[in-house]
Amino acid sequence: MKQIIFAGIVWALAAVGAAAHSKTEQTTPASGATVEAVEVIELRFDDPMRVTAISLSGPEGEVAIERETDLDPVTQFRALPSVDLPTGAYTVDWRGLSSDGHPMRGTFGFVVAH
Repeated sequence: MKQIIFAGIVWALAAVGAAAHSKTEQTTPASGATVEAVEVIELRFDDPMRVTAISLSGPEGEVAIERETDLDPVTQFRALPSVDLPTGAYTVDWRGLSSDGHPMRGTFGFVVAH
């Protein structure tokens, strides 16, 4: 009986801990979207996230982006492409630390069609 109660407590604590991680709520451009132009790359999180790295790659390789948001934990992160993006498929990769200190990462893609 004690083992069952202990297992239940461990499971409940693990579920609470897993729920504490920040997650991406929304991106701009939206994941999988086809857009005419990209003025901003935006990530919105349900809990503050410290985005430590972000990259944008496209049909011609890595695209330079400028962070508009610094390294402080935020629920909304913004970066700006340094050039107009030519037609093609793009991928955004990011890494960060959630509010509970766990490393997080994500990827999303979009297509630019002029």
